Amino acid sequence: MMSTEQAAPLTGAAQSEAAQTRRAVGNILKGSAGNLVEWYDVYIYTAFLAYFQPHFFNSKDPMQGALEGMAVFAVTFLMRPIGSWFFGRFADRRGRKAALTLSVTMMSAGSFFIAILPTKDVIGVWALVLLVLARLVQGFSVGGEYGTSATYMSEAATAKRRGFFSSFQYVTLIGGQMLALLVLVVLQNALGKDALTEWGWRIPFAIGGVAALVVLWLRRSMEETVSASQVEAAANAKSSGEAQPGTLKLLFTKHWRALLICIGVTLGGTVAFYTYTNFILSFMNNTSGIPKETTSVINFWALFIFMLLQPVYGIISDKIGRKPLLLWFGITGVLFTWPLMSALAGTKDPMVAFLLMMGGLLIVGGYTSINALVKAELFPASIRALGVGLGYALANSMFGGTVPLIGAALQKSGQVELLFTYVTVAIGVSLLVYIFALKNKKSTHLDQEQGHAWDGGTASAADDDDRLAAAKR
Repeated sequence: MMSTEQAAPLTGAAQSEAAQTRRAVGNILKGSAGNLVEWYDVYIYTAFLAYFQPHFFNSKDPMQGALEGMAVFAVTFLMRPIGSWFFGRFADRRGRKAALTLSVTMMSAGSFFIAILPTKDVIGVWALVLLVLARLVQGFSVGGEYGTSATYMSEAATAKRRGFFSSFQYVTLIGGQMLALLVLVVLQNALGKDALTEWGWRIPFAIGGVAALVVLWLRRSMEETVSASQVEAAANAKSSGEAQPGTLKLLFTKHWRALLICIGVTLGGTVAFYTYTNFILSFMNNTSGIPKETTSVINFWALFIFMLLQPVYGIISDKIGRKPLLLWFGITGVLFTWPLMSALAGTKDPMVAFLLMMGGLLIVGGYTSINALVKAELFPASIRALGVGLGYALANSMFGGTVPLIGAALQKSGQVELLFTYVTVAIGVSLLVYIFALKNKKSTHLDQEQGHAWDGGTASAADDDDRLAAAKR
């Protein structure tokens, strides 16, 4: 029987809060759908690399072919800072909606192009050249997607549930990788190795192109979170020489400290994330000796659980703050990377491999679930998309994106243990940033603009000057 309280219509502040939540949910879903598709398009490359590499790379040695394939994957990361600069500037000056729509359009074009791309048997070395060009376009696109979607989802969320709502950026990011693995498992069982190698590898790229077009339609109805005054200020150049919204001048002159913190926050997290979600397939195949079909299943279920845990971590952060979760990631990452990866290297048991991978992901979850929000809180709206996107992209390109290439090279040379050290040191550097550069439950730019997440929150002393300058603008 429904109680009177449950049946009564919401009024006043309660009604306003419910309406805000409904709007937030709708906008988050539309924003995150594009994130899902963009990251699916990114990850199908590595998921299907073993099947299409004979068509583009000349090496007969699978290990060498994988190394060459990962080199192309790493090269695309060079475009991410450029994409982050372009789309971040675009989003801060023209709006988040326009930037997100353009990025998913470019990703769709890249996927369709790869799906119909002729192989080296048809056009020779031009097949590899065109593959690299297509991946560069996609790297440019996803470079803009991260910062803009992180900004949009943080701004669209309700104040008290920012951790929960913002966690859906990585729900969809992980979901994109999981979807790529699901397509891989389905095609492995439906087509078999020979058909997948001959022509079936084109199917996932075509799926990604079609899905991006669907998202393009959905994003047309997104609400804009950038104020009209900010767009007007960006459109009207000021003769006084004052830095405009969305410009490198504003970022480097007034928010350089926040940019450095953003890079530091990202460094260890992106290295750990790409190790446990991307390179792990090659690691289990070539180091552990577990068959490809088995590692695909292991990776799928581990990522599925990992994806479901993101909102849980987000809810926890809404209760205890963001910093404790980052400390969890940093401390446990430093302590347990070597034991987990060493044990994984020495096992052929699928269940043990699954548990070890899951252990690593439980650690990384302290970073993935809230990192986008932590970065968004560092910057005011006038520079947020550019600051978050560029800070992430610089760290991601230099450290995260090179993990598969470094790992493949160390595997080939028989020194894969050095990768464990690299991951541990990277996490350790970020741990120092979490300890000394971040404050817990302190007032942020998002709090001042969208409402306070914490009752009685006050600005940290380190950010006083930055925030006073933002208030004057």
